[in-house]
Amino acid sequence: MSAIDLRAVEDFLYQEAAVLDRPDLDAWLALYTPDGSYWLPAMEDQPDFLNHVSHMYDDRVMMEIRRRNFVHPRAASKDSTVRCSHLIGNVREKGKTDAGDYIITSNFQVVMWYRDEQRLFAGTYEHHLQPEGDSFLIRHKKVMLINPEAPQKTMVIYL
Repeated sequence: MSAIDLRAVEDFLYQEAAVLDRPDLDAWLALYTPDGSYWLPAMEDQPDFLNHVSHMYDDRVMMEIRRRNFVHPRAASKDSTVRCSHLIGNVREKGKTDAGDYIITSNFQVVMWYRDEQRLFAGTYEHHLQPEGDSFLIRHKKVMLINPEAPQKTMVIYL
């Protein structure tokens, strides 16, 4: 396993959290590879997204559609302000994918304020990061909630 600068990884993850906190989905999508994906499993240790129901599985095309819908002037999401606070910790390198991307895990807590309600999400992220110059791009992000089997209200923004 080759060494990776964990401080650079942390800075990148903090950058991603900051654009989601704003929320700035244009800047967030710029952090992804053209074949990037985002997965939010609906059960603990879910083996895949093809044969099991997920809360969300978006490829790059679907992420673009959600971004356009989110910023559209007549979108329901515009009726109420979305405010978020992402906290990330315990960042660890877990090896490399077959494609050579770094597998990075971290713990997260997200507090979301939407429609006069505050919600808390917590769990573990798994990022597959492709080195890009002195930074990275996200090829895949898996969001493992601590309570994936629990009913979830509408996800207004990516976690």
